[in-house]
Amino acid sequence: MLFKKIKSWAARGLLVSWAALGLMASSSCTKEDTPLAQAPAAPETHLVSSTLLGEYSTTMLASRVPEIPLAGALVRYPIRAYKLTYTTRNPDGQMVAASGVLLVPVTTQALPLLSYQHGTIRPDDESRAPSYYRSGSEVYSAVSVLASTGYIVSAPDYIGYGVSKALPHPYEHAASLASASLDMLRAAKEFCQKENVALNQKNFLLGYSEGGFATMALHKLMQETAADEFTVTASAPGAGAYHKTAFARYILESTQPLSFLSTYVWVLDTYNRVYSINRPYSYHFNQPWASQLQANPFGEVPTQASQLFASSFRASVLNNSDTQMLAAFRDNDIYDWKPTAPLALFHGTADDYVPYFNSQDAYNAMRARGATQVELRPIQGGNHFSSVTVYTLEALGFITRYY
Repeated sequence: MLFKKIKSWAARGLLVSWAALGLMASSSCTKEDTPLAQAPAAPETHLVSSTLLGEYSTTMLASRVPEIPLAGALVRYPIRAYKLTYTTRNPDGQMVAASGVLLVPVTTQALPLLSYQHGTIRPDDESRAPSYYRSGSEVYSAVSVLASTGYIVSAPDYIGYGVSKALPHPYEHAASLASASLDMLRAAKEFCQKENVALNQKNFLLGYSEGGFATMALHKLMQETAADEFTVTASAPGAGAYHKTAFARYILESTQPLSFLSTYVWVLDTYNRVYSINRPYSYHFNQPWASQLQANPFGEVPTQASQLFASSFRASVLNNSDTQMLAAFRDNDIYDWKPTAPLALFHGTADDYVPYFNSQDAYNAMRARGATQVELRPIQGGNHFSSVTVYTLEALGFITRYY
């Protein structure tokens, strides 16, 4: 399955990366690493409950990745995994319960927070969401090894998974991915204050594919609305669809086969619902696909955009007359802003799932706005899957510069 392939590459890539770089957190505590002073209680709390899922020794963590013999040299601290339930807002503005996993190294040293945004998970693969903390997921294996090197890892499920699985996942909806991730960070901070877990003042962001898009949206939201709570130390999004408007045109203009149209259908379905456009499937899709998608939105679709998408819909987007859907695309364009913290954009130059221009456009726009700490890291010849190992190697090396 496409999505499981992403997870397999990600888990292997993370650990190969650490083996190559020897990413071990410094045991010394610099002046900048001192714990945060006890902050006054916020007017709004987010943490609802926490459940200890287990404590895992360094030997046990290393055994989860037997294909990487050097894993035993990478792990440093035992970790405790907690399922957090917290409050956040659904795209309709309603307060809902959400969940995620918090990985806490067993140490008294003050450590940074790292928000890890996962990639695409289909609803029928929902048990791979972080809060289930099950064998086979990258959070259970590779990300747990990352935590043991000296990061308190906050991994949100997003809305639509875990305790909120009865709700539809707002796939590739920037605002709710960002707010669910930020509110998970807030819940994590509340948990650490309650349990006397020492945090320092550093906050890192990582994620690939949908996780890259979510990471970019989270970074923007934190900088613009939550700077008094969190300062982004560095972020490294990978292969995200940051320029949705250009991406939509790319798909609808495409004459070559596209292997991933089913996920593009998911994006369109999300925006149709979230922005209350509320069109029938027959408006966007040709038959028999419209009827089949009505019955199963995740069913098989053809590889040619001209076969799948109704010609009238394609034309209305390409000639800029579909004001409602174009507004939805623009609302999810997160490439054109000015980050003030170090940000590295990683992307395979041969990515035919999320085209490379998404990162190139973001880099160009950010530099044009005067961002001096943004970097573009092309992965030469890499596609969406083969680039994961290189992404994890270089992204972790990048954030380690600021540890």
